[in-house]
Amino acid sequence: MDYRTLGNRLTVSALSLGCMGMSEFYGTTDEQESIATIRRALDLGVTMLDTADVYGPHTNEVLVGRALQGRREGVIVATKFGIVRTGDPAYRAVNGRPEYVRTSCEASLRRLGIDAIDLYYQHRVDPQTPIEDTVGAMSDLVREGKVRHIGLSEAGIDTLRRAARVHPIAALQSEYSLWTRDPENRVLAACRELGIGFVAYSPLGRGFLTGRIRSENDLEPGDFRRNTPRFQGEHLQKNLALAEGVAEIAREKGCTPAQLALAWVLAQGRDIVPIVGTKRRTYLEDNLGALDVHLDDSDLARLDRAAPRGAGSGDRYSAAAMTLIDR
Repeated sequence: MDYRTLGNRLTVSALSLGCMGMSEFYGTTDEQESIATIRRALDLGVTMLDTADVYGPHTNEVLVGRALQGRREGVIVATKFGIVRTGDPAYRAVNGRPEYVRTSCEASLRRLGIDAIDLYYQHRVDPQTPIEDTVGAMSDLVREGKVRHIGLSEAGIDTLRRAARVHPIAALQSEYSLWTRDPENRVLAACRELGIGFVAYSPLGRGFLTGRIRSENDLEPGDFRRNTPRFQGEHLQKNLALAEGVAEIAREKGCTPAQLALAWVLAQGRDIVPIVGTKRRTYLEDNLGALDVHLDDSDLARLDRAAPRGAGSGDRYSAAAMTLIDR
């Protein structure tokens, strides 16, 4: 396993395990296999696990806590607060008020069964609460020993700068892959200027870059991707050409498309840590093979032509969810 340092303060494995799909969003779940996948990841040297209170909601943190029983030492537990859900499956709100930060943290600690959260993210920025107030509350938790490092997710550059003036920010977590290259516009440069690490979620384009999704029928009825523009109609057809370009290069390199897509993200800088989201050991082991894929300048140039900036067709979320991005 290769290791990287986020924000000059937190050393983690070069690939992190995303646990969201183990509880919902991506079709059928299998808790036993999910726990086995987490433990297999730890056996293979993965040190960071990524979850959030909203996944489930709440049940994913419980699952991660169960998997960690007897395995806590050396594991970086990253979780998030800030997206609020109710009994209505379609409802989403954002809350960054200081009192909510504290109650969310204490609830996550109970569900995870741990004494401190290693990396605590604000999941989405609350436009009704000054970021200084939210991060101030998070820094109080650091002083109390309940949180070790602070992160933000999908925050805009101005928010990052204001937050960093209140407390050191270890990581920004945002979507980044061969078909979502938005962070290259300005965000990555700002992170490097501020000494903030970058954690890339959905580095496989929510599974699309693996080449296993050819139509909406390849997704289970309850899979949330069915409701996102990139997996629908004309957008899907245009994106298939992008995925095939990646797959062609992977065949020539003698690796899987997933390994190639992950290797590309890894090659964008040693301050970047991709989150590999999977709920099965077989896919986990395939994804970790990306660490053995070497990309030279010629390979990177070919991938840049196959998947240039802005090549992904369609928004990556619904219209409502897109309003929570880059705040």
